[in-house]
Amino acid sequence: MNIKELINTLNKNIPKEAFSIINGGYQFPSETYCLNILNGKFEYYYSERGIKTGLKEFDNENEACEYFYNELLSEFEK
Repeated sequence: MNIKELINTLNKNIPKEAFSIINGGYQFPSETYCLNILNGKFEYYYSERGIKTGLKEFDNENEACEYFYNELLSEFEK
């Protein structure tokens, strides 16, 4: 899965305000699941009051997208 496919899939299943996909920079949306592409790496985290919680890094776009999707899906299936 790539970023474009991830966004299309998320938009069908997850509220848009629940996630943010950032291409570089240090944006910290509040109370949001984030996937950030920074310096060729992919970061997954939950942004809470400007703090990256549960940070995981990936070298591979597919792995990062699959992880992000599965985390959000499990959170919103509750």
